[in-house]
Formats: sequence, structure tokens, C-alpha cells
Amino acid sequence: MTRLPHSTRRLLFRLRLGLQPVVEMLVGGYVRASIWWLRLWPLWLSAGGMAFWARTFAPSFPVSKVARRNLTAAYPEKSQGEISALVRGVWANMGRLAAEFAQQDRLWDYDPARPGEGRVEVVGAEIFQRLRDDGRPALFFTAHTGNWEMCAIAGAKFDVPGGVLYRAPNNKSAAALIEEMRAGTMPGLIRAGRDAGRQMARMLAEGQHLGMLIDQYWTGGPEVTFFGRPCATNPTLARLARQFDCPVHGMRVIRLPGARFRVEITDEIALPRDAEGKIDVVGAMQAVTRVIEGWVREYPDQWLWLHRRWR
Repeated sequence: MTRLPHSTRRLLFRLRLGLQPVVEMLVGGYVRASIWWLRLWPLWLSAGGMAFWARTFAPSFPVSKVARRNLTAAYPEKSQGEISALVRGVWANMGRLAAEFAQQDRLWDYDPARPGEGRVEVVGAEIFQRLRDDGRPALFFTAHTGNWEMCAIAGAKFDVPGGVLYRAPNNKSAAALIEEMRAGTMPGLIRAGRDAGRQMARMLAEGQHLGMLIDQYWTGGPEVTFFGRPCATNPTLARLARQFDCPVHGMRVIRLPGARFRVEITDEIALPRDAEGKIDVVGAMQAVTRVIEGWVREYPDQWLWLHRRWR
């Protein structure tokens, strides 16, 4: 392959830098317009419409190949027809998630006095209330399943003091808009970065609570087994649990028919400890990964199979 001259490469680099603000502005404008449009309609209609379009067209996207490989490896007993149906379900979930994100300030209607009558039902409400009042720090883990954004909303609605670790999009304009929308429903947002570790440690030392997604590949992380295959995972949850010796709970949001949701919080997860009585980091991450695998097996079409979990 012929290598471009140095002067040409420099010119292309400068052109890309010059166009970057324009691209970011266009992407940010598209995201803002999409959110405005999706907020015009009732949730059942916008979510159902987005699910239809995503289920119909997105399986042809190149990234769907990742989902098919992942599903075939996780479920070798399933036929290609069954795998394709799951891929369509994954995209339908993503379409609904997009519509729900646009209306996330309207989603929560849980009333403890009438727990079965709203859009949202909660399993483990008493655990939220106990954690809110016990004055101790605690950690929550979740996964990219159902509408995972609602985990943070649930913590805020139950007045559980704390924060949520998240990764911002690379596009600055879109990131600013998303942060603006989340700030109204998810107080205590902690942006992943250089200072995130110190911020999380400070919050736990103050008796607050932290939530984080732990189901994606983490370069250099400890190895755990997920669906019978080794993969690297982010050990931050276990390291913080070891440092502060605080309870760890799982939390997930299950998508129900009729644009409804079930929020579930587990009892404290029993984590293995080493000879000194401290939480074993690798063993702890395997324990919580096992919980997530159980969630995924229960509702496989609600998990984000589009990510390269195994590498």
C-alpha cells in the first residue's frame, strides 16, 4: 500500500481537527431534535414506534454481527432462527430505550401507597428504605439490561444519598445535552475519569451510596467466567467493597409489556473473603458476574449483546 506523503497527512489531520467542532455541533443538534420529537408523543407510542424501526432495520447493521457471534457462543444449542429473533429483540429494546431516555423525567410514577397501579413496580422497596436510613455506605451494581437508566432514577426517588458512575459520549455537544437531561433525575453523577476514584472514595467515607455498570469488557481487569467463557471485568466495585467493607447489592430494571417496568434490588450479595477476612476482589467480581449472568439468561433479549464482552 502506498503511504501518503507527510505533507498530505498533516493536511488531512488539520482538516479533521477543523471539521470536528462542526461534526460535534451537527450530532448534538440531531440528538436534541430527536429528543424533542420523541417527547411529543405518548410513551407507549414513541417507544413502540422506535422498537418497530429498530427491530426492522437495525439487524442489518454491521454491529449486529457482534451480537450474533456473542449469542451463538452463549447459546450453542439455539438455531440461527432463534438467534436472529434474539437480535431483533435486542434492537427493539434499544429502540425503546432511546424513546424512554427522551422522556425519562416522566417515567417514574411509583407510589408506595398503591404499589401495583403505576407504570413502575418495585421489588425490594424496603431495602431501599433501610439503606437510606442506616447511615452506612453501600454499593450497587447493575448491567446493560432492560432500561438500566432507571436504576439511578430509582435511587434518587427513594432519597438514597449517593451517586452513579457513568461514561460520557465522546461527542461534547451530545454529552452536554445528556448530562443536562440526567441531572434532573439522577443527582450525584460521577463522570468516569482521572478524579472519579477519589470522588467515589470520598462519598463512601461520608456514608453515601454508589452505583455502577459492571458488565462490559475491561482491558487489564481480572478474569471472570461469563456464560462459561473467560472475560476481563472492571474490579472497581470489589476494590471499593474491600476498602470500605460495605454491603453490595444488585439492581436491575426489567421491561414489562405495556411500557411498564419492574425495578428489583437484591439482598446483600455474600462475597468471598481471603485469609485476612477481607473481600477477595477476583472472587467478588465472579460472584456479581454470576448474578448478572442469571439476569441475562432470564431475559436474554433485554441485554446489550452488541458489546464485545469476550475478546
